[in-house]
Amino acid sequence: MAEEVQIAGSGSTAKTRDPLGVALLVLVTLGIYWFVWYYKANREMADLGRARGTDELGDNPGNSLLAVTLGALIIVPAIISVYNTFQRVQAAARLNGVEPLNGLIALLLYIFLGIGFPAYLQSALNRVWGTQPAGAVAESAQTPAAAPTEEPPPPTQP
Repeated sequence: MAEEVQIAGSGSTAKTRDPLGVALLVLVTLGIYWFVWYYKANREMADLGRARGTDELGDNPGNSLLAVTLGALIIVPAIISVYNTFQRVQAAARLNGVEPLNGLIALLLYIFLGIGFPAYLQSALNRVWGTQPAGAVAESAQTPAAAPTEEPPPPTQP
């Protein structure tokens, strides 16, 4: 089951998804869920990048999705987009003090077991989202506590 995590420093949320669930959904939907997951993962990383003040984690998940859909017709944009997404996951792990993924394993999964690739990336993203402070709320979303309007009267002595 996916659990929402508040991205510290932003009003956005990210989801920790079960990597096996991601792989199975990609399989069951005949690959359609891969595009949904791809967009959401890139959006979550872009939100984290904006919160951290870096463009290293991407800035436009729509362009990434466009590259793997229509760009796949000429092959090169799709491969570059997937490579860049892997690099963004690596950067997100590094920025959050999480051990980065093994590039060789990712490449082998991408080539030989397509449904394993998003699951592998999701496992790293889950570790990144796990480093977010518990109950982190964006500063803009915080509401100040209401100050008491009146002091209670002092107790009377009999």
